Amino acid sequence: MRNGNGPLSGAVIAVAGAGGAAGRATLLRLAEAGATVVASDNDPERLAEAVDAARYALGGSTVTGDTVDLLDLQSTRDWATHVEKDFGRVDGLVHLVGGWRGSETFTKTSLDDWDFLELLLVRTVQHTSLAFHEALQRSERGRYVLISASGASKPTAGNAAYAAAKAAAEAWTLAMADYFRKAGGEQGPTSAAVILVVKALVHDAMRAERPNAKFAGFTDVKDLAEAITGVWSEPAAEVNGKRLWLTEKP
Repeated sequence: MRNGNGPLSGAVIAVAGAGGAAGRATLLRLAEAGATVVASDNDPERLAEAVDAARYALGGSTVTGDTVDLLDLQSTRDWATHVEKDFGRVDGLVHLVGGWRGSETFTKTSLDDWDFLELLLVRTVQHTSLAFHEALQRSERGRYVLISASGASKPTAGNAAYAAAKAAAEAWTLAMADYFRKAGGEQGPTSAAVILVVKALVHDAMRAERPNAKFAGFTDVKDLAEAITGVWSEPAAEVNGKRLWLTEKP
């Protein structure tokens, strides 16, 4: 059963892009810690599977799902409004929307890849942050958690579009952190925008498909979920505007 005395007991946390492997692990870990979790994805089937898996594993834990188009600002705002209305508060938004495209060389970079990644990796961050920032500021332990990639700090020739999109998402999130800092005044921020940096993610199905691969520097989705949950155990002032590295700095 859901742990009513967990470290996140009473917290309401929204998870955007929850249908993938990282989303599944995160829904489970947040719910284990006692949170009420509201998941979203643009794929209703993947979302239902992720929500059902978390509920089944925890015996009726409070995990729900909403199909949301995060590329539509009004839809994202409506989601934020209804989460706060239904549950009385919003203590977190975990942004897991991902996507990758690359090229063999810098010269062969397609700007179509940029158009695709800018929507997935930047526009969705803009929309979730603008939709949820006021509710997170109202919370005594609000957290906005962005998952980023080490490539944003050290782009490679074939990853120009991806690295640039991730860097833009980081900059946007750091601007949100400045909002929380200023809103906190002399007492310091009560809410925080935090960036968790990975090289790449790995999960059990990937290991099963490639049993001889080393996945060096990759972060297991379970470890990512643990790190996400741990963000709430740190004071807002200590994590606001910080990049927390889950892999070696480049």
